[in-house]
Amino acid sequence: MTDSHTHAAGRRTGTSSRHGGRSAVPVPPQIPARRGPGGRRLLAALLLVGLLASVLPWWLGTPAGSLKSTAATLSAAGRITGLVAGYLLLVQVLMMSRLSVLERWIGGEHLSRWHRDVGATLLVAVLAHLSLILAGYSELRKQSILAEVGTLLGEYEDMVSAFVAAGIMMLIGFSSIRVIRRALPYELWHLLHRSSYLVLLLGFGHQFTHGAQLYRPGPVRTGWIAMYVLVVAALLWGRVIAPLAFNLRHQLRVADVVAESPDTVSIYLTGERLDRLAMLGGQHFRWRFLTRGCWWQSHPFSVSAAANGRWLRLTVKVVGTHTADLRDLDQGTRVWAQGPSGTFTAAHRVRERALLIAGGSGITPIRAMLEELPPGAALIYRARTPADVLLSRELDWLAQERDTSLWYVIGSRDDPGPRQLMSPDGLRQLVPDVARRDVYLCGPPGLVEQSVRALRRAGVPRRQIHLATFEL
Repeated sequence: MTDSHTHAAGRRTGTSSRHGGRSAVPVPPQIPARRGPGGRRLLAALLLVGLLASVLPWWLGTPAGSLKSTAATLSAAGRITGLVAGYLLLVQVLMMSRLSVLERWIGGEHLSRWHRDVGATLLVAVLAHLSLILAGYSELRKQSILAEVGTLLGEYEDMVSAFVAAGIMMLIGFSSIRVIRRALPYELWHLLHRSSYLVLLLGFGHQFTHGAQLYRPGPVRTGWIAMYVLVVAALLWGRVIAPLAFNLRHQLRVADVVAESPDTVSIYLTGERLDRLAMLGGQHFRWRFLTRGCWWQSHPFSVSAAANGRWLRLTVKVVGTHTADLRDLDQGTRVWAQGPSGTFTAAHRVRERALLIAGGSGITPIRAMLEELPPGAALIYRARTPADVLLSRELDWLAQERDTSLWYVIGSRDDPGPRQLMSPDGLRQLVPDVARRDVYLCGPPGLVEQSVRALRRAGVPRRQIHLATFEL
């Protein structure tokens, strides 16, 4: 069935849930100012200039007429792809550093897309470099490819580590295929993905020992070493120093665990100086609960209420052993958090009005963001059954308080009602000006993909569609 509610402006009291004096529906904070795409464009230009500069030493250092033989041509192509691969590896690790400035400039969804595209290009460049160098050197020495592999491994310093780095790159690429990624346990996939740091370490010696443009002392070698130092510094800052400072400053602890449904809980956190926490509704943290059975895992969860200076809340659906253990957290349990992260926020809108589409537990970041969007938004909440609807009292309250049109669309994806409403015509019927709104989407992959297709056919430009992105 479809339960449709359209609320006009007005205040309804007594419907918010309260736990230990913490109102689940605080007074909506101020609407954050927009953040434009200028930083993203500037950074994209700088990265492109860096790519060209990484190949320039080969161009300037290769005499005209030196590529007459097949071996020389293959080896030159191998050196070019090696320089490209080395630069792209630095860019890839930089994007994984979790520097807050990168998220502010690029945006979470764009950063994730860049990371994916750079990763695919990097893998191709590494394989091309390996293949071309082997082919060129074997042609020069007049021996087979296998014999050349043996020569490189046995006689060249740092070559074993370089081959290991290439193997790790192929393993990461294989595990990133969507079907395989979904089949792997989250922690295993995350561990494999983080092994890319080893690629940076293992490939370093090979580049500066045998790289034709890098082994000689001079400005080119010094410049590449400086890039390595900057990337490692960014990694240490984003992954170690900034999180340590955050947790020492705020000292988060579990204050309460409240059941929202049979398989969903809200975890309330308190801490120090939360009024100074620069967090926007829709952002997420990586949470590590320092108690037995949970301390060794960290998972990304969105906050499900905007910042209020007194407490934080995350709402978690139980889908495995780790999330099941969160239901039994003791009051006072220490929490290690990294964040806030993400640009799934009101500050990154490009239009004045918004349409929000949530599915299941995907309502949590949207619930928080709804407090900070300008009045006049529209929210479509998809759920299979009424029992799957979360935080409905708060949504109803916010719909009144923020002049938001709210529809609960209940049923499976094959039911005629939801199928019609989530079609291009159905979306235009519910929200006639949908093409002139930002659209924020969070939910199961099937719902997100189906909704994006329907929105594009309904005339919504791609830049106005925002997806919740949790990983890098």
